[in-house]
Amino acid sequence: MREAAQAILLWFVVPMWLAAGFADWLCHRHTRIEATSGTKESLIHLLMFAQMGVPVLCGLFLQVNAGILALMVAVFLLHEATVMWDLRVANAARPVLPLEQKIHSYLELLPLAALCLLITLHWTQWQALFGMGEPADFGLRLKDRPLPAGYLAAVCMAALLLIVLPFCEETWRCLRHARRRDAGAASARS
Repeated sequence: MREAAQAILLWFVVPMWLAAGFADWLCHRHTRIEATSGTKESLIHLLMFAQMGVPVLCGLFLQVNAGILALMVAVFLLHEATVMWDLRVANAARPVLPLEQKIHSYLELLPLAALCLLITLHWTQWQALFGMGEPADFGLRLKDRPLPAGYLAAVCMAALLLIVLPFCEETWRCLRHARRRDAGAASARS
């Protein structure tokens, strides 16, 4: 059972999550985010990715224990609050098409699925958070049994190519559009 949960997490949840993130970027590009909600929404996207990057990196490289699980839950809840802010900004400024809404469902549920699978894989430390069973471990240390280097390299490269670079490009596009708009407005006043 443990092997199945880990395989689902590593080979289904993580790739689907990356694919959904890239699909979300494509939706933003299609609706020309730079001309609608602009830099504000794009910066919120970067904030959300930074928020989720913390637990993802912890899960990939650190020994998952009670402290890491507590951190993951806290960041997940913070991320959900940021999602609500993002949706208010987006819905007020641009069309959020049904496909993008569906993609957002994946972007919310896949991290929850990852968290649930990690809790399953580290059940005794989850229980320890609530004072049951073994003592809770809050230490930060590298994994006792690291994930394969090839897997880690592939996930990090995919995250760079499918998430980090596209969303940095989105922010750059929004900033460039805002500068052009402001320059046009300034010349119109002259």
